[in-house]
Amino acid sequence: MAQREWVPPSVDISVPSMARTYDYLLGGAHNFAVDRQLAAHVEQVMPDARSAARVSRAFLGRVVNFMVGQGIRQFLDIGSGIPTVSNVHEVAQAAAPECRVVYVDKDPIAVAHSELLLADNDRAAIVHGDMRDPDAILGHPETARLLDLDQPVGLLLLMMLHWLPDDADPWALMARYRAALAPGSLLAITHVTADHQDERLDEVTGLIKESRSADQLTERSHDQIRALFGDWDPVEPGLVGCSAWRPAGPGDVADAAEMNMVIHGGVARKP
Repeated sequence: MAQREWVPPSVDISVPSMARTYDYLLGGAHNFAVDRQLAAHVEQVMPDARSAARVSRAFLGRVVNFMVGQGIRQFLDIGSGIPTVSNVHEVAQAAAPECRVVYVDKDPIAVAHSELLLADNDRAAIVHGDMRDPDAILGHPETARLLDLDQPVGLLLLMMLHWLPDDADPWALMARYRAALAPGSLLAITHVTADHQDERLDEVTGLIKESRSADQLTERSHDQIRALFGDWDPVEPGLVGCSAWRPAGPGDVADAAEMNMVIHGGVARKP
């Protein structure tokens, strides 16, 4: 029963969560049999799925360090997930201790573990919120405490927007976030794409649908993902397979070439 002590009562552990499945693929321990089963099915279809997860996580670290190098000292990480290694506040505060970070997630387990992780850090906080409600996130007391929206912010939506279907209009949603931020702000996005994939990605999408998870994958093209940045100025090298975004070493690149292209990543700056 001890394993269940960290599970909020509202969580249905009979249905997989993509946050917990991602945690498992990254080697984390806060997941259940149903999440591991879905991950196993995904890996049967796409044996290098763990590499794709690792590559996307490595992108986070490089982006945060880049943003700190550009003078960003406050971060809003929407869809931060279950804490694992190299979280935003750890990377940012290692480079500049004065950095402030607000995490946002709708998953109760992600929130509970983030609260524990951040209990002694007065420059970082977790908000229980849904990315589809920017007013609630931007107006939250913790956001107001830690972030000055009149100054540049590093906004991260990593591995998040592909969980929104087209009819939720992620482009309009992102326009609301972009409008709320000051000039000089930086936006980082990663998003699953089928542009360079075969039918295996469609099979993975089908597996997620069959799992009854509340999170359903919508693959998008390069142009559709690029439109999420609006008229902000892309940072070189633009929107690319996330392993190709300023790689710092072999650990940033997957051995299987197609896993370097399954997730597009990019950064743009508000003029």
